[in-house]
Amino acid sequence: MTDDKVKRRLTTVLCADVHGYSRLMEADEAGTLGTLRRYRTAMGGLVERHDGRIVNTWGDAVIAEFASVVEAVQCAVEIQQEISNQDPDLPHEHRMRFRIGINLGDVMVDGSDIYGDGVNIAARLQELAEPGGVVISGSVYEQVHNKLSLGFDSLGQQQMKNVAPVTSYRVTMGGKAAGRHSLPIDESPVPSEAGAASSRQEHEPSTSMRPVSDWLASLPRPIVVALAVSAFLVLINVFTGLHSIWFHWPVSALLFVAILRTVLRRRPESNGKEGRRRGRK
Repeated sequence: MTDDKVKRRLTTVLCADVHGYSRLMEADEAGTLGTLRRYRTAMGGLVERHDGRIVNTWGDAVIAEFASVVEAVQCAVEIQQEISNQDPDLPHEHRMRFRIGINLGDVMVDGSDIYGDGVNIAARLQELAEPGGVVISGSVYEQVHNKLSLGFDSLGQQQMKNVAPVTSYRVTMGGKAAGRHSLPIDESPVPSEAGAASSRQEHEPSTSMRPVSDWLASLPRPIVVALAVSAFLVLINVFTGLHSIWFHWPVSALLFVAILRTVLRRRPESNGKEGRRRGRK
């Protein structure tokens, strides 16, 4: 083995890049540089917490690697959450937002630096992410989709510059893309009258059936139970053949008992009411 043999290893690469960096620098060079340094310090702390290391910070980008794929994705989500919580009073156009791509792949190692398609794919995935978002490769998805309480939206195979097409996924949290804010309360969509009407129609009985339901609701409970059982007996008689009709005997008995119970139940109630009236007199 020669000393100049290329060393390789399988690792998880995270690439983060500032969206609209040139525009921010043009508006305020000193302020943008100060914000970038502050955010990089926060990112470095989160990378270290998840047992990763910062590989490079050239330009406005940050390259980090992790031994664990799960830790890399968790770190990316926490980075976007941490950055989104900073400088909340700044206008939207002046805020610094990162896009993050993560790839699990083979890299070449040169001292403390890493090179190769493993790094290049992470950089290309970062370009697919929305500001404040995270996009991962299919190799990362296979390792984490059943280990993290996150959602993943498939972006399909993406054609990338100087690398083969890669299947990619957008990371989502609670139905929202990582780092994306929900609408303020006063901007939340209001359901239209047509939508509300259709929703009411789904939960209300149809107009044709309403008289029947109202009539059944007005009947005493024993009568309703007797009618339901009677209908069941009629159906049994129909399906077993009408050459022998027998349902009228049990149905007559059921209805007689139900009516008798209803009459007997109402009589004590009316007697009690009459007694109370006499007591008041």
